[in-house]
Amino acid sequence: MRGRLSLALLPAALTFALVGCAAPQPTIPLERFEAALAAQDSATAALEDWCAARGLADPAKVIASPAGSPPLPPTRRSRQVLEVSDSEQVGYRHVRLSCGGKALSEAHNWYVPARLTPEINRQLETTDIPFGKAIAPLSFTRERLSATRGTIEGCPAETILHHRAVLRLPDGRPVSTVIECYTPENLR
Repeated sequence: MRGRLSLALLPAALTFALVGCAAPQPTIPLERFEAALAAQDSATAALEDWCAARGLADPAKVIASPAGSPPLPPTRRSRQVLEVSDSEQVGYRHVRLSCGGKALSEAHNWYVPARLTPEINRQLETTDIPFGKAIAPLSFTRERLSATRGTIEGCPAETILHHRAVLRLPDGRPVSTVIECYTPENLR
């Protein structure tokens, strides 16, 4: 009876086949990318880890370059999230985050300069340091407000995933609200 499966072995064969399906793993690249982002408070740190794991650059270093749009004033909702009055200053950065020459995301970031040190404000205004790396010494936490596949207004058309988040200082005060637009380069 070569080449035939004995009926007596059929239940064992089906059990074996089903066991392999019992514990789904994030095998789709976008799901793995989403898990990598969710694992860290800093999107910059997550992107650097992702860049290293995918071999995009050695060393894996994310840099922020101006994305070229005029500053967007904070909306009333942004001011509420940041817990600032209409008269308090809110900074804005619109940057493209790249690693190894590949643009991995664009970020719109509204932040409260008065809650940052003078050195951090200087770095944000004069260098290519990403926001998350600049404020890392402040031990911030990230509260994700939403994560949706696809694009929204303000993101490039090819966006595969976007996040809205607020970054908080250890005392709970919000320091930044951000919209992050992730590109297909993360999956190549």
